[in-house]
Amino acid sequence: MFANTQNIAEQITVDRQNMYREETFSDLRMATIKRLTPMKTDGTPDNSREVLFIAQTQLLTNAGMLPITCQVEARTLDEAIEKFPDAIENGVKEMIEEAKEIQRQQSSRILVPDARDLGTLQQNLNNPNLGSKIIT
Repeated sequence: MFANTQNIAEQITVDRQNMYREETFSDLRMATIKRLTPMKTDGTPDNSREVLFIAQTQLLTNAGMLPITCQVEARTLDEAIEKFPDAIENGVKEMIEEAKEIQRQQSSRILVPDARDLGTLQQNLNNPNLGSKIIT
């Protein structure tokens, strides 16, 4: 998110040490694999860094299509294709675990009302028009 929409160009920086050439391979059905080749800023390959492979697919759920993206631990495209199903399965398992953790965190939250809210609550409870009263 940009702090000031007037000077967006001043807020954008490109990490010149983290440039990749992206190539996309697809079976035109389920599997999309992206090969990210590390590059130097002069456009030549940076052989000091590893090539990355990213698996992408969409799964049909009761709520509609669910995009899945995860990294595949592979050195070649052939290896990435071979490992694609397991990588997607692990990506789905990780997503489910993350959702469960968020759900656990949300269910264990304790909401503490602000002191001003307590005062308003007491005033409302003592209001005879509302039909309840706090007896102290």
